[in-house]
Amino acid sequence: MKKTKIFACSIGALALLGTSACVTDPNTGERYASRTAIGGVGGAGLGYLLGGLIGGKTARIVGAGIGAAAGGYVGYRMDEQIRELEEATAGTGVDVGQTPNGDGILLNFPDVTFAVDSTTINSNMRNVLDDVAQSMTNYPNSLIDVMGHTDSTGSEQYNLDLSRRRAESVANYLTSRGVSRARIETIGYGEQYPIADNSTEAGRSQNRRVEIRITPITQQDVQQAY
Repeated sequence: MKKTKIFACSIGALALLGTSACVTDPNTGERYASRTAIGGVGGAGLGYLLGGLIGGKTARIVGAGIGAAAGGYVGYRMDEQIRELEEATAGTGVDVGQTPNGDGILLNFPDVTFAVDSTTINSNMRNVLDDVAQSMTNYPNSLIDVMGHTDSTGSEQYNLDLSRRRAESVANYLTSRGVSRARIETIGYGEQYPIADNSTEAGRSQNRRVEIRITPITQQDVQQAY
């Protein structure tokens, strides 16, 4: 089993041409290929994940009032936060891992987060978001991007609007649970970045998703911002 996971990770890394598609299971220490990262390669690419923070890092650090963090603090705590998020979301269908370049945490919330054509968060996912929000308040030295995606059913403009509204819905829920809104930015990508085949129902279900990217802020980031 371990050899299989290492092999899959190697294939994923080659597909990403040098970026990291592999994450470490914080409970077992095993390396495996991130479903989100590999899916993005199979779809329209990883540009939106490999790019910088939405709205730019410097202005957001100042706007959120994030202070200094001791050297070495972020890497250790990020691993710790991933482990806690893995435990909090176990069995829910939420995929927790690192961003492809390894500088943050990526949570992929599945299609069942919302009812069809709705921006109201389903009750079964509210408890999960409660735990995610608590983790965000426990680890305040980070910025949060909430990204909405849809399948290709319907018009491009409608899908773009729906993805934006769903991202806003998740951001507003996190804020209602104590996460500073100044830390959060939202964006809707519509059908632009599929992670699966839109010609099948199973693929469309995977593409209807909301992702949350948590980017830790380092001492160097703070010094540059101020």
